[in-house]
Amino acid sequence: MLFRLSLLTLAVLLSSTVRADEKADATKPAASKITAVTVYSTNALVTREVTAPEAAGLTEVVVSPMPPYTMQTSLYAEGNDNIRVLSVRYRTRAIAEDTREAVRKLDVQIKTQVTKQQSLEAELKTIGENLKLLDKMEGFTSKSLEHLTDKGLLDTEKIIALAKFVQEDRTKRSKEQLLVKQQLEEIVSQIAFLKRQHDEASGGVVRNERDAVILVDKKAGGGTIKLNYLVSGAAWRPQYKFRSGGKEKDPVVVEYQAAIEQKTGEDWTNAQITLSTAQPLLNASPPDLKSLAVGVTAGGGAVAVGPGDLRAPAPVPGAGGPNMPNPRAFQEALEKESKSLRGQAAGNYAQKNAFEAAKQQNDAAALEQFSDLFVSSDEFIKADHRPVPGGNDGPSVTYVLKPKLTIPSRNDEQVVEITKLDFAPKFYYKAVPVLTSNVYRLADMVNNSDVVLLPGEATMYLGGDFVGSAKIPLVAVGKPFTVGFGVDPQLQVSRILVDRTRTTQGGNQVLNFKYRILLTSYKSTPVPVQVWDRMPHAEATMTIAISLKDPKPELSSDPLYVRDEKTKGLLRWDVNVDPKQNGEKALTIDYEFKMELDKNVNIGSFQAK
Repeated sequence: MLFRLSLLTLAVLLSSTVRADEKADATKPAASKITAVTVYSTNALVTREVTAPEAAGLTEVVVSPMPPYTMQTSLYAEGNDNIRVLSVRYRTRAIAEDTREAVRKLDVQIKTQVTKQQSLEAELKTIGENLKLLDKMEGFTSKSLEHLTDKGLLDTEKIIALAKFVQEDRTKRSKEQLLVKQQLEEIVSQIAFLKRQHDEASGGVVRNERDAVILVDKKAGGGTIKLNYLVSGAAWRPQYKFRSGGKEKDPVVVEYQAAIEQKTGEDWTNAQITLSTAQPLLNASPPDLKSLAVGVTAGGGAVAVGPGDLRAPAPVPGAGGPNMPNPRAFQEALEKESKSLRGQAAGNYAQKNAFEAAKQQNDAAALEQFSDLFVSSDEFIKADHRPVPGGNDGPSVTYVLKPKLTIPSRNDEQVVEITKLDFAPKFYYKAVPVLTSNVYRLADMVNNSDVVLLPGEATMYLGGDFVGSAKIPLVAVGKPFTVGFGVDPQLQVSRILVDRTRTTQGGNQVLNFKYRILLTSYKSTPVPVQVWDRMPHAEATMTIAISLKDPKPELSSDPLYVRDEKTKGLLRWDVNVDPKQNGEKALTIDYEFKMELDKNVNIGSFQAK
C-alpha cells in the first residue's frame, strides 16, 4: 500500500514538473524578426518570421513583445509542409517592468530623478522649518529686549550678537531655499521630459506586455512560421520633387517620394517595405447585396432609403424637393459620407465584424446611387472626376521599395524614395492678365513610365533654385500632364480697357467693350506663350446675346480648347514673343465683345463658375 502511494505521489510530482516546464517554455518568446511591411493609408500589415522549436508534435510558440497598437483580431499565421498552424491568439500580461532596453533605460533615469526630487523636497521642507525657528527666535529676542529694558538689565553686546546671528542665518537660509527651489524646478522639468520620451518609446503603455500565441502541430526538424498582423499608427502619402535644369532640352527629373508615418511602437528593421493605396480587407467572402428601397417625402420629393433606412442629408435636387441645395456641394457631402462609411467598413472587416461592415458597404453604395440617380445639374461631378467605390482617390496601386529599409517608430514623418523618373518636357509660358500680372513657366509632359503618379504635394526646382509648390493630380501611365515652374520675371503682361460704349438698337441696348493686352519680353530667345482672358458667358436660358468681334491675332485653334473652353467664353491666344518685343514694341493683343439685351433689363451680377 505504501509502495503504491509512493508511486502515485511520484507520478503527480512528475506531472507537475512537466506542466511547469511546458508553462516555462510557453512563456519564453521564440526568436522572430520583421521581414516585410505593407503600409496602407491608415494602418500597416506587418509580417514576422518566427523560428519554430525543434520538438515535434503540438507546441505553443510565443511571439513577444507585440506592438501596443496591434489590431488583436487581425492576427493570422502561415506554416509550411512541415508545420501546420492550428490557432493564433492574442494575450496581454502584466509585467513588473518593461522588457525593451530603451524603455528600461528611461525607467532608470526617471527613478533616479524622482529620488533627487524627493531629496530636494525634504531639504526644502527642512529649510522652511529652520526659517520658522528663526522667526520664533526673533520674536523671543524682541520680547527679551523689552523685558530687560524695563528692568534696567539690558546687555547690549549679547542682544546685538543675537540679532546679528538671526540676520546672517536668515540670509543664508533664504539663499539655500532659493537654490533648492531652482534645482527642484529643473528636476521636475527633466522628469516631465523623460516621461514624454518614455511615452513615445513605450507607446503610452508601461506595465503590460502583449504576446501572440501560435499553436502549431509540427513534424521533426526546424522551420519558420509567418505571423501577420495589422497595426494602427502607420500611414503614408505621396510627395514629389520636380527638377529642371532650366534649358529647353534638359529633362525634368521627378523624385517620387513617400512620407511615412510610423508610430506603431516597434521598429521595422531591414524589412521589405511595400506602399499600397488599397484597403486591407481580411474577409474571404463578398458582402451580401441588400435591396434599395425608395421613399417619398411629404413635399413630393423622392428620397433613397438604404438597407438601414439611411436617408439623404437634404432634399433631392431635380426630384421636386423644396429648398434645393447647391448641387455640387450636395453631391460632395454625399460622397464624403460614403467614403467615411467605406473606411469604417474596412475597419470592421479587420476586427472580424463582417455583419456591420457589410451593412456599412451597402449604406455607402446607397448614397453613391442616390447621387447618381437624383443629383442632376450642369455642375454635376462627372464619373471620371469622382472617387471610386472603396474610398480611394484613384486606382489601387502598390509600390515595392528596394532595397530593404529600416524605419524606426517615432513621432515625425520619415521620407523614403519610391523611384526616380526622367520626363521629356515641352516648355512654354502662360499669362492670365485678368488674374495676375505674373507670367508662369509651364512644362507639358507624358507619364511614359510604368508608375502611376498619385495625387500629392510637389516642390519645384529650376536650375537648382526652389521656385514654388504645386499639387500633382492623379496621372495614369501614358497620360499627359502639366506642371508649373514658377514665375519668370523676364516676361510681363498687362490688360487695359480701351473703350466702352452703350447704344440702343430697336428695343435692345448694345454694350461694346474693347480690351488690349500687352506682353513684354526681356528674354534673350523667342518663347511660346499662352495668353488667356475671358468675356461674359450667358446660359442658354438667359435673354442676353454675347459675341466676340475681330480678335487680333486669331484665337487658338487647339482642338481641346475649341471643344471645352471656347464655348464658355474663355479666350486663348498662342503667340511667340521675340526678345526685342518690349516697351513700344510690346506684343499687342486686341479684342472686342458685344452684349445685347432688352433695354429694360440690367445686368445684376457676374459670378465665376
